[in-house]
Amino acid sequence: MRINYPSTRAINKQLDELIKKPIYSLSPEALRDYEEYYFEKKCSGSKAMIEKAKDRIPGGVQHNLAFNHPFPLVITKASGHELTDIDGNVYFDFLQAGGPTVLGSNPPEVREEVIKLLNDGGPSTGLFHEYEYKLADLIASRVPTVDQFRMLGSGTEACMAAIRVARLATKKKHILKMGGAYHGWSDQLAYGIRVPGSKFTQAHGVPWTMFRYVDEFMPGDLADLERKLRMKKLHGGVAAVMIEPIGPESGTWPIDQVFLKGVERLCKRYGALLIFDEVVTAFRISDRGASGLYGIDTDLTVFGKVIAGGYPGAGGLGGKKEYMKYLAAGIQSGDKVHKALIGGTMAATPISCVAGYHTIKRIIETDACEYAGKMGNRLTDGLKTLVKQYNLPFVVWNEGSVCHLETVGTMHFVVDWKHPWTIPGVLKETSVRKKEMEYMGAAYTAEGLITLAGSRLYTSAAYNEDLIDEALNRFERVFKKVVKKA
Repeated sequence: MRINYPSTRAINKQLDELIKKPIYSLSPEALRDYEEYYFEKKCSGSKAMIEKAKDRIPGGVQHNLAFNHPFPLVITKASGHELTDIDGNVYFDFLQAGGPTVLGSNPPEVREEVIKLLNDGGPSTGLFHEYEYKLADLIASRVPTVDQFRMLGSGTEACMAAIRVARLATKKKHILKMGGAYHGWSDQLAYGIRVPGSKFTQAHGVPWTMFRYVDEFMPGDLADLERKLRMKKLHGGVAAVMIEPIGPESGTWPIDQVFLKGVERLCKRYGALLIFDEVVTAFRISDRGASGLYGIDTDLTVFGKVIAGGYPGAGGLGGKKEYMKYLAAGIQSGDKVHKALIGGTMAATPISCVAGYHTIKRIIETDACEYAGKMGNRLTDGLKTLVKQYNLPFVVWNEGSVCHLETVGTMHFVVDWKHPWTIPGVLKETSVRKKEMEYMGAAYTAEGLITLAGSRLYTSAAYNEDLIDEALNRFERVFKKVVKKA
């Protein structure tokens, strides 16, 4: 099967043009109709529950993905490609829990194994379980750059562990991350997120001193990366370069294999570890990870999402033995090295390891990554046709089953500190465009399509061609109501 992996130069050129153009978004009349005739009338149960939740939960929701204009939906059922809310409304699921459900939601073959575990031994004991080994062995035997694997509680924890290991292994201080990338919400890595060049401006509640040894480089810019590597060589050296292998924010700013190979060479030249954050990509765009798909020799790999099949405890760090020895917790290796302080009572629980093992095993056996990627092709090919038909400036592409529908290009802006007087304007423009993106997301929802923030869509192996075609019909109903904003 052919899976779309885009020309990043062409996509980024289109995105450059998109952010220079006027905003095209849902007309005010159409937005009002969706709010009044769909959300107010058909989603009253969700609205009432969220109003109650606001008293006990900050903002009314526990997860960032749950926000939806004009209010979050309360989901009571998830199965295959469908979500059902508390009012009985049924939706096409293109959120896929933020990415982990490659097989579709709640696949019975995984659920049965989890129920068997619960009947026999319970979700957690704090002691070793056979599936800890089975999961680690499956990952290490599949992903070429992973010799050993350590399960953790989340992708954020795994990113924290990765930079700690890198500093121990290299005896260097600095971490370079790609601008705009998201590597969890820990203090040090909350730098340069969402918008390249934003530095500390999005890290509210974090003292600037936390970023003394963290810096960002521009996506796709090898010259900028080498400049930072050379500069920091004089001030403690770079321990690791950390990137999302399809680009910042799950490929919202796409990068290509040529760039990745360049990063690999620079890391070797300057003695920095190469860390791939594969929280999204591992076992989604390929069952060998992005490193296996693109042939990149990474040193450490961060896992999450699919690693527990949509169950809790979805995080882990894998890599070469020479670096993973810094995580040894029990039986000590012959190497006398300082160990990174990491842990978690609820890490590597039997329930997360059983769910992860059987999910990944099923993905491999059924070629689910490839099939979900084929559905991603069909979805984005259809969206491109609609964009052209309605003469819209939207940019559409996919990396396998990770699909992008950029209507306003919110995260393609850059904060340029060489011209600081432009920063307030950039931040204001991204805020305005983010709001329009939310309005588009609300329209999709009202037409029965759940997306990630109105701009990213994940396909799964639960889709087929007829379902994708029906989804495209619903997207078309929204596109018909898009106008050029003043």
